[in-house]
Amino acid sequence: MKKISIFLLLSLTLFAQNASDFKKQQMIDFQKNKSDFMLYKDNQESEFESYKKAQIRVYNEYKKSISKYWDKPKLSTKTTWVLYTQDKKTRTDVDFKNETIKLQTIASSKNDAKIKLQKALKKVITIDTKRAYEEDPLEKKLSEIKKPSNILDAEIDPEPILSTVIFDKTPTKASVKNYLNEHVKKDNIEFKKSTKIKDKNVYTLNIKMPKNSVIKRSKIYYSEVKKQSNKQKIPLSLIFAVMHSESSFNPRARSHVPAFGLMQIVPSTAGIDSYIYLYNKKRVVSASYLYNSTNNITMGSAYLHILYYKYLKDIKNPQSRLYCTIAAYNTGAGNVARAFIGNNNIKKASLLINTMSSQEVYKRLQRDLKYSETKRYLKKVLTRIDIYHNLYS
Repeated sequence: MKKISIFLLLSLTLFAQNASDFKKQQMIDFQKNKSDFMLYKDNQESEFESYKKAQIRVYNEYKKSISKYWDKPKLSTKTTWVLYTQDKKTRTDVDFKNETIKLQTIASSKNDAKIKLQKALKKVITIDTKRAYEEDPLEKKLSEIKKPSNILDAEIDPEPILSTVIFDKTPTKASVKNYLNEHVKKDNIEFKKSTKIKDKNVYTLNIKMPKNSVIKRSKIYYSEVKKQSNKQKIPLSLIFAVMHSESSFNPRARSHVPAFGLMQIVPSTAGIDSYIYLYNKKRVVSASYLYNSTNNITMGSAYLHILYYKYLKDIKNPQSRLYCTIAAYNTGAGNVARAFIGNNNIKKASLLINTMSSQEVYKRLQRDLKYSETKRYLKKVLTRIDIYHNLYS
């Protein structure tokens, strides 16, 4: 018995020592893995920041190169799509919001200008989204930048941009020719001296798109919006109203933030949140990923779901929550909370919101939201919800 007791004591001592050593080793391994993960995370973030800086540099260099020819070096915005020829001497400015096409070229005579303007107009009324991306001189330069390994790319599907708006259906060669002859006339072309290039003029042609072009373009995306509306339990009219307010259905939309595409997704914020929610992975998506309309509508609808059903879930009144969701899509949930309690704690803000009527919530948002842009945005989206509800109900 004494021998057994001694053996057991020794065994227990050795076991305790081994367990202690094992625990220490586990802790060392854990700290090492944690350190490795943090190093990986830091490297990823550093790589992404370098990529963003390289993009900004290329963007500014391209803008500077345009200023050699043009007094105002225009580039695409949320609601405009600006397309340059390779030599940068002809540009097309499609304003989706105001439903206009402005063509300009630098030439030595009206005859020369007419040929260039006709060619530019033919391209812009027939080109699809895939070709528009592939042939854009700026996109070509941006694509030369090495992307970080964690950035997700995607192919852009060929979808009509202006063809179905101008012609109501896929145009024929004859219908395109008739349109060009009708709109590109010497009498319609204005000109003034170029301040950039000696002995040259800047020739301008303004064309009005068909009435309700914005509404016509919305129909291109009906199928995908309906699909995501059902999937995310978000009203179809809200998704359409947000798309209209964000980009006027400009598939080439790009803001200074930068945000991309129809629903103006910012890759490093709403893009990450939406991708985690949709695919349970943290990934940063590229501009090409967001210029794909299916991806953009999927992520934008998912972000509306996140705002309404997650971030703002403690707001009990559905109408009050809708007002806050719309404002948050534009400015973030934290800024919505600040309009009520002065800080970004949405849970505490919800307690106050729940003591108010939906009309009182709306008035508070209009009074105390930090940015005037968001106040206007809330009004616009609410008005457009009614339009698209009547259109697609």
